[in-house]
Amino acid sequence: MDNDVSAGSGTTTVVGRLALGITLLAFGLGTTGVIDGVRASDAVSLAHYVGGIALYLVGLLAFRDRDTASGTGFVALGALWFTWAVAGQMPANAAGLFLLLFALVALSLTLAGGDGLGQAVYGLLFLAMLLLAVGQFADSSSLAKAGGWAAVVSGAAAWYAATAALAHWPTALPGRAAGRGVTATG
Repeated sequence: MDNDVSAGSGTTTVVGRLALGITLLAFGLGTTGVIDGVRASDAVSLAHYVGGIALYLVGLLAFRDRDTASGTGFVALGALWFTWAVAGQMPANAAGLFLLLFALVALSLTLAGGDGLGQAVYGLLFLAMLLLAVGQFADSSSLAKAGGWAAVVSGAAAWYAATAALAHWPTALPGRAAGRGVTATG
């Protein structure tokens, strides 16, 4: 296993991934309804302060450290979480549109590249927000729950990425053998 944690191991990236992970776990678990009496709306305070304000500030610090990838991701997601938290109840189609726009930001972050764990977090976030958006448009609680579970997995991946950087755990899968007669250059 590769224990290299240089990609995404800066302090701001670790704090940002922890903030994103906690927010996604709370929001996702609330959306799934798996914990009795806990709903997505119960994550509003966490989304406002940790997912919104803290993530936005961490993004600004990442820009200061010349980490434009983390800065862009954390500022954009912080602004979206903050907006979600202060928006309150909205009609289903408006909520669906907001979630769809959130999904497009996550897709852009996924396609931008970066380390594998970061791409996995953003890819799962894209899937979660897309499922939640379609669930809002179609008034489907099943799609909403599926989106909630995707958010939980994304949050767990963000938490793992942050913890792995702090604890020097593996962050990459072992490389695949190139095959006979093929050499890898780097």
